[in-house]
Amino acid sequence: MELRILKYFLAIAREGSIIKAAETLYITQPTLSRQIIDLEDQLGTKLLVRGNKNKKITLTEDGIRFRKRAEEIVELAERTEMEFKTQSEEISGDIYIGGGETDSMRFIAKTMIKLQKQYPNIRFHLYSGNADDITEKLDNGLLDFGVLIGPASLENYNYLKFPTTDIWGLLMKKNSSMASKKYIKINDLENIPLIVSNQSLVENQIAGWGIKDFSKLNIVGTYNLVFNASLMVDEGFGYALCLDKLVNTSCESTLCFKPLSPILEVNLDIIWKKNQVFSKAATKFLEFLAIEFNQK
Repeated sequence: MELRILKYFLAIAREGSIIKAAETLYITQPTLSRQIIDLEDQLGTKLLVRGNKNKKITLTEDGIRFRKRAEEIVELAERTEMEFKTQSEEISGDIYIGGGETDSMRFIAKTMIKLQKQYPNIRFHLYSGNADDITEKLDNGLLDFGVLIGPASLENYNYLKFPTTDIWGLLMKKNSSMASKKYIKINDLENIPLIVSNQSLVENQIAGWGIKDFSKLNIVGTYNLVFNASLMVDEGFGYALCLDKLVNTSCESTLCFKPLSPILEVNLDIIWKKNQVFSKAATKFLEFLAIEFNQK
């Protein structure tokens, strides 16, 4: 399976038309059609649904799955090519870091600043997602490092522990009836509309705190990144169960955060694949990060 054919397929998926894709690729429409038919024959499945009247192209279910894989393969190939092109005595290149939302990403930012002052040709690329997203991209070679929040399975990875922890609590409107509370107890959560993280490990964390049966809670929505959840809270849709220091709760904000009691803390780890062969830039980043962690 050639990279060129994968790029052809992605162009069609992007343009929604074989004719338009052929124009952007500077090849003829019959040639492009033939290449895609050969690709479908090779995979043994249909990837495209070809419209009759407007000739609009849509992806089949297999086409949608193949698009994701094709994007990952092309991205990885381009990253690999770039790493070798920039390989020299000079330390430069790209570092890819994924992570969940946490205030502890400030450690990453401080490390970036110090590293880039010494090696100005290093570039950083951040990807936000939950633990499932991060580990998938890490395993597929699309990230160099991943930041995981809370308990995680680390046997397949090397890791450094952050010198800080995050705490769970409830994000609410300042005019809420519970805003006067210093802490949020288990029974406070029983009769309110809750917006919770859809990360697979979160339910286990909260269960360890004391809530054994999530079905008894009034969960009105889920989120994977907390900013949009905070907008739902601000509009009065519900209360968000989330980590501290991710949403503005200053005096100008309409929101406030109340920690759970007993306090529910979570550890953080930055992970990378075992036997990972790092670029010079990624190796330096890890060295600088270890120093940053030890300073705290």
